[in-house]
Amino acid sequence: MGKPHKPQLGQNFLVDDAARHRIADSLGDLSQRTVDEIGPGHGAITDILARRARRLIAVELDRALAAELRFRFRDQTNVEVIEADILTVALATLAPAQTIDVVGNLPYYITSDILFHLCAAAPSIARAVLMMQREVAERVAASPGVRDYGLLSATTQMYARVESLFTLPPSAFSPPPEVFSSVIRLDFSPRFAELDVDPQGFDRFLKQAFAQKRKTLSNNLRFAGHDPAAFTAAWPSDIPQQARAEEIPLEQMAKLYRNLRKVTP
Repeated sequence: MGKPHKPQLGQNFLVDDAARHRIADSLGDLSQRTVDEIGPGHGAITDILARRARRLIAVELDRALAAELRFRFRDQTNVEVIEADILTVALATLAPAQTIDVVGNLPYYITSDILFHLCAAAPSIARAVLMMQREVAERVAASPGVRDYGLLSATTQMYARVESLFTLPPSAFSPPPEVFSSVIRLDFSPRFAELDVDPQGFDRFLKQAFAQKRKTLSNNLRFAGHDPAAFTAAWPSDIPQQARAEEIPLEQMAKLYRNLRKVTP
């Protein structure tokens, strides 16, 4: 009898042997590193990481799978299994003395939430190798000016350098999902100091700018409560008046934000 699958948890288990090694290899040398694995499932990647990482913390929401992993790795003192929702885990507390690395096959239904959670913990993370639905990976890596570029793209790229690694067909998983999956690597290096913006304020500004994708940037800002006279005075000459947020590079968005801060009481 096959191992149970719980579709409500977005469980599609990786069974491609070459892929699991390729994902682990993408993290580099782990001999002195602490790794947080999100959603280890039956341990396809966990098995490799347990032999490579100085410390491995596997966060698994499914109680039965967490128990299975604890039993399987009971003799490996560098492996810890936490039964929890990754969105409730304070990543900064996992290895307070150093940054951590993150790896995971992200459940499709909360991929964006997990990415925002990782960005919020960016100072504590060095890199992340993540598998997700191909369409979401394309959004994360999209450049300004294309349809896929949005809040998820802008936020992730504000916190990390995004690299697309490879794509896997449904047959790499059991049960096979209805979509292709892609693996990306995030090298965390927040750009707030470079662009001279404060993290909390600029994050809030990006949410306002992308609030409604079909509206222009100026309309979104007006709807968010910005004084029209203020953002007219602050509007950079290199941003078209009718531009949408998806058309604006982060450098120009930061310039608009800085200008608004100067003219807004």
